[in-house]
Amino acid sequence: MTRIKRGYIARRRRTKIRLFASSFRGAHSRLTRTITQQKIRALASAYRDRGRQKRNFRQLWIARINAVIRSNNVDYSYSRFIHNLYKRQLLLNRKILAQIAILNRNCLYMISNEIIK
Repeated sequence: MTRIKRGYIARRRRTKIRLFASSFRGAHSRLTRTITQQKIRALASAYRDRGRQKRNFRQLWIARINAVIRSNNVDYSYSRFIHNLYKRQLLLNRKILAQIAILNRNCLYMISNEIIK
């Protein structure tokens, strides 16, 4: 009886996984079992860290705004500033406020002084 060669589907699947893990180090890019484990781990970490990245950037923006606001007026804080923004219905998000705080502090001072009145 002649030898039957296996199909190409499994090889194609492994090749696709290997391409995903080609930048990994050591056995994580060479051995099929460890490649699949590392792929699962990498995708799980990527999913988890997308949410974490949003939190981290929001924290950074809040810290920057708070630092600039407090340097202008000692009694004034970030929470009061945001509260007054909402009371005045000024819809500026924290990312934009942080950019204003870094690039043009005087503009943020003007905004904060206007909404205090």
